[in-house]
Amino acid sequence: MTAVPIPPTPPTTESAAARKARPAHPPLLDQLAQWYPRLFGRHLLPLKRGIFEDLVAAHALDPAELKQALAWHARSTRYLAAVASGQPRHDLQGKAVEPVAPEHVHHALLQVFRRRQQRTQEDLSAELRQRIVRAYQASGLSRQAYAERVRGRDEAANAQLDAALADAAAQDARAEALLRAFESGTADLPAFAGMYGLALPEVQRALARARQLQTSAAQTAD
Repeated sequence: MTAVPIPPTPPTTESAAARKARPAHPPLLDQLAQWYPRLFGRHLLPLKRGIFEDLVAAHALDPAELKQALAWHARSTRYLAAVASGQPRHDLQGKAVEPVAPEHVHHALLQVFRRRQQRTQEDLSAELRQRIVRAYQASGLSRQAYAERVRGRDEAANAQLDAALADAAAQDARAEALLRAFESGTADLPAFAGMYGLALPEVQRALARARQLQTSAAQTAD
């Protein structure tokens, strides 16, 4: 498939002076990392919606200062990477409480890869497409429903999405064909994988995906 370049970061009218005047790392984030190392420490986790209110209720924090700190945190590449990973959102106790919406995962993926692309001459578009495919598959949505949820106004980003979903359609068709071949034969999984010259984990993932598609189709039919 022809590579679709990663959409560039939209142009900005911000001056060099304004960029230098951006707020530095808010000191409050260091305090939050001490209180909640699982959320704000070395490794970040997506935060539940309403975390601002939870923090205000738990600590005597200045709301304006907290709002600024959380905004800085949410725009950081490290946090965007955590959201893009597809991990669920977590509360102050570090408990997973809700999934991240597919459109939020997709937006985070685009932002992370845009920033990475700015730092390298390597074309990262194929890797981005693979990540979008995995995010789509993890969403449990149909390709059409997923596209409707995540599609935005950026035509270059939409071209990346369409290319990724075309890749996903081909992968799904192959997975369904493998499942039909496996269920029509008598070979066990290792032997079946060997017959097709595939690694066992690859076959297991493909069969699991095909069964997921069958279940989704049955639920839609009901």
